[in-house]
Amino acid sequence: MRPPMAPAPMNAMRRSGMHAMVAGMTRATVVLGVDVGTTSAKAVAFDERGGDLGSGESAYSLLEPAPRQSVQAPEAVLAGMVAAIRDAARAAHERGAEVSALSVSAAMHAIAALDANDRPLTPIVTWADLRAADQAERLRAEHPELHDRTGTPLHPMAPLAKLVWFAEHEPETCAAARRWVGVKELAVAQLTGEWAVDHSMASGTGLMDLDRLAWDEEAVAIAHVEAAQLAPLVPTTERLALSDDAASELGLDAGLPVVVGAGDGPLANLGVGAVRPGVAACSIGTSAALRLMVERPAVDPHRRVFSYALTPGRWAVGGALNNGGAVLQWAADALAPDLGPDALGELMAVAAKAPAGSDGLIMLPYLLSERAPHWDSFARGAYVGLVRHHRREHLVRAALEGVCQQLALVLASLRAAGDGVREMRATGGFARSALWRQMLADALGMPIGFPAGHEGSAFGAALLGMEALGIVSSIDVAADLVTIEDVVEPDPDAAAIYARQLPIFAELYDALTPAFRALES
Repeated sequence: MRPPMAPAPMNAMRRSGMHAMVAGMTRATVVLGVDVGTTSAKAVAFDERGGDLGSGESAYSLLEPAPRQSVQAPEAVLAGMVAAIRDAARAAHERGAEVSALSVSAAMHAIAALDANDRPLTPIVTWADLRAADQAERLRAEHPELHDRTGTPLHPMAPLAKLVWFAEHEPETCAAARRWVGVKELAVAQLTGEWAVDHSMASGTGLMDLDRLAWDEEAVAIAHVEAAQLAPLVPTTERLALSDDAASELGLDAGLPVVVGAGDGPLANLGVGAVRPGVAACSIGTSAALRLMVERPAVDPHRRVFSYALTPGRWAVGGALNNGGAVLQWAADALAPDLGPDALGELMAVAAKAPAGSDGLIMLPYLLSERAPHWDSFARGAYVGLVRHHRREHLVRAALEGVCQQLALVLASLRAAGDGVREMRATGGFARSALWRQMLADALGMPIGFPAGHEGSAFGAALLGMEALGIVSSIDVAADLVTIEDVVEPDPDAAAIYARQLPIFAELYDALTPAFRALES
């Protein structure tokens, strides 16, 4: 049974219209890449050359009902997805295109309970939810081998830790739960009426054995669930069929292929053409991430990075940060409330007044705790090295440098694990700032290519769908379809300053960890 949601009105674009001829010419064929994210759903119609022939987007709220909790309403997420798909399909139709399939990307690490009638017992508990911090710390101490087998860090973001929290704090919910599902399972069920989860999404749960591509018996037992309560595992290229009900809601053909797709993280690499080994993708939005594609699953022996599936020959290793653009927004609110409506732009001008390295001022940017490479839900932000001559520009620049240095730690962790990085591509809201672009290149110590705009995970989903349908030979075509419009070279002097500061930056986390723990109690 499909999960419930408010019905969407049927639009004028109906089945017969989707296969019509325009001015005597056959319609272009497009695949809708659907990205169901943390605060919005996007759908974009892409042709086989990567051309965008129509899009739709619908926002929904990330709710914070209690401290350390970040959840979504399942009905709102599904309604947003349907609205985005319907708008994108309509736009593609109006531009003379025929939708040949849908392919789905979804936010990773979420979990929700469904009852015997497949109705939600809980909200969707997202990756940003930190209520399971104590459970994650206990798992790290008692079962560190789970990271090695599953590729998922033992952190409160992981559904494994969340399920342990539910078992300990809401046993009545656990007793009533028929299924435990994530965003992908809800999306696929809404579109097809079937329950399935792809290997990519499952590899971010902490519950799947990487080698066997099967639910890990020990992890499932520790989570106090049964494998039967989890969705069947399928490849990311698995094809299902659009149900009659969903077709009516969307104005598309019943039976249209729905490619199950993958997680938004690995698909973001695909979306910027960073799909071949050695080519990494870095993104800074509200949060941040750095990921690299490798040909087989590999777990960092120091357990500093994750390993998530994409296809049998492509796995994403790397790390995500809680603190990206959120640090800049904090700096605007806390350090520059006087700057007016264009505060972020003006804040960059303020930061530019300080030199690289902020005259010896370092900020640990852990305002929202931190994920890679520390995976510490108790970490806090800190300024270190503050002296009398430091001014607002030093404080702001040090905050931005802290984000870049944290990404440099992730890059160093990848290299320490034996993963070579020969090329870097970057995307995200930060790319609008020339200063931040340069700062990232300097901190990473390598040139960074900035692709011409693509819709990231939505484009990656569409390409994966095209491979599943045989429209493209493989997802490797992404490297040729994505155009690099700008390359920023590191400044040698600034890069040398950041390289000298990086060991100090890393050591400060270790030195302050006892204080972070003490402040939490």
